[in-house]
Parts: sequence; C-alpha cells; structure tokens
Amino acid sequence: MGCSFSGLNALYDAVNGGGDVWINENRFKIVRQLGEGGFAYVFLVKETPADPSDPAAGISRKIKDSAHVSGDGTYAMKKILIQNSEQLEMVREEIRVSSLFSHPNLLPLLDHAIIAVKASQDQSWKHEAYLLFPVHLDGTLLDNSKAMKAKKEFFSTSDVLQIFRQLCAGLEHMHNFEPPYAHNDIKPGNVLVTYRKGRPPLATLMDFGSARPARRQIRSRSEALQLQEWASEHCSAPFRSPELWDCPSHADIDERTDVWSLGCTLFALMYGDSPFEYALGESGGSLQLAIVNAQVKWPNGPFPEALRQFVTWMLQPQTAIRPRIGDILIHVDKLISKFSN
Repeated sequence: MGCSFSGLNALYDAVNGGGDVWINENRFKIVRQLGEGGFAYVFLVKETPADPSDPAAGISRKIKDSAHVSGDGTYAMKKILIQNSEQLEMVREEIRVSSLFSHPNLLPLLDHAIIAVKASQDQSWKHEAYLLFPVHLDGTLLDNSKAMKAKKEFFSTSDVLQIFRQLCAGLEHMHNFEPPYAHNDIKPGNVLVTYRKGRPPLATLMDFGSARPARRQIRSRSEALQLQEWASEHCSAPFRSPELWDCPSHADIDERTDVWSLGCTLFALMYGDSPFEYALGESGGSLQLAIVNAQVKWPNGPFPEALRQFVTWMLQPQTAIRPRIGDILIHVDKLISKFSN
C-alpha cells in the first residue's frame, strides 16, 4: 500500500495546481482539477517519465491491458484525505475491490499508493491515498444529462439502449463474480461517457467504494437496521432500492439491489433525473415513500412505450420478482434489434 518515493515536498503545492506527485516510482504533474467530493479530489495528471526516449518506461510497465495506456501520458488521479482508521480501512477496501475486476465497461485501477503524512495545525488527515485511472474527459452521464436537459434535448432511443447495454455488461461481470458483488451506488454520476465518431458512446462504470459481496442474510431487526444505516451512508438516496430503505427483519438481500438502481439510471438516461426525485419538490413529498411504493411519474419524451415498460420491469419493489442482470441483457438486446437505426 505504500510508495517507494512519496514526493511529500510537492504534495501540497500539487493540490493547489502546481508541482508533481509521485505514485510509487512514477512521477505525474498536476494539469488541473476535474472534480471533488467529500474528502476526495480528482485531477487530470500527465506523466513525467524518467526516460522520455523509452516509450515502454514509466507507468506503462505496470498496466496489464495496453488499451489503458495513455497515448499522451494523461491520466485521472483521485486523491483521498484520510482522517481516521475507519476511513483508511474503507480506502483499502476500495482499492482491493477495484483490483478484482477486468472488463471494458468497468473503470480499471492502474496504480495506487497510500502514504502517512504528518498532520499540521490546519489539517486533520493522517494519510493520503492516490488512485490512478484512465481519463475520460467527456464527463459523466450526469454531466451530459444536465447539459442536454438545459437545452431540452434527449439521447436517441438507440444511444440510450447502447449506453445502457454497456452498463449492464460491466455489471454482469460483477454479479457473476465468485462471490457475486453488488456495486451499490449505480447512478448517472458514476457512469463515464466517452463520445466516439461513428459509434455509440462508450459507457464506463466507476467508483467501487461502496461495492461489497452482494448476498447477505438478514435474520434480526438489529441486522436490518445496520444494513439500512450502511445504505444511508453508501447508496445515493434517489437510486437506492426499497429493501435498503425499509429492510425486513428476515430477508435475503442479493445483487438485485443494483437492478433497481439500473432501472432508475435508465430512466435518468431518458429524462435527466431519477424517477423519484420529483417527490423532493412536492409539499409533503417523501422520497422514501415514492421509492418503496414505486410511484413513478413519467415526463414527456420521445421514447417508445416498450422502453417505459422496460424501466417498470426493473422497478419492482418486491425483490423476488425483480429480474436479474442476465434477463435484462437478453431483453435489452431484443430492444436494440427492434429500435436500431
């Protein structure tokens, strides 16, 4: 988890937009900040190779899939400020889980380092983590949906289905793992979209900080409450499945929590928001009640009834009759054949 050379003298300058960062033996220059949230910051970085004349030198030697090697040396770097042992364990788990999967629609972790830092009077963190990923500069599905909604534009039915199909393919890889893993935070903000000339947009699922083994037996009220509390911290509310809002005292939780989130994400792909966020704007409205009762309000849009029925199929409050990812892939392929341009 450590790094052979931390580059500590430059780390704080780097956060402010200058200087270099070392991740293990490889050196990167901060180009600009891409985003932030909580105690995490995402930067666009450019590798500064020790031997520029050797294209095989540097980070490329550590990357298993050559498709993930940047042609211009740029990558995305996530920096996490870690304040306590609980946060440190969470970051280590994110690194472990991120390293499990290998699929073209799941964002790969290319390298990482966790370093101890000496706290000063104006900081509270004791460790810093650096996670290196391929960069996708076209933004997330959330970014794109907001921009399109502002212009009153929609993705085409064909692009909606192609993006969604890729998202399902990546998730199938997680659900078919042994043991099966649930992502637990599928939402437009965790789907990177890359536009490709003459081809459908590429969808890449990211952020495995909430991913856990999917199957869990709940056999008491205290276990149910513990799961609800965990979900309230790790699963975004508008995309959280009913069983994670109101868990029975006797329940078998499985990867179909993700299928609910998939249905919400497909709705957001079509219309720009979760199907339940309307409740937040209503007087006396309750997001939890809207979700638990699957009360969807359909806006106007240029999509066929078959696509609306597809969303409704995934938004089954009862887990036992909610489809699994394999069923969804079969159905989305049929829809792609029917509505392809």
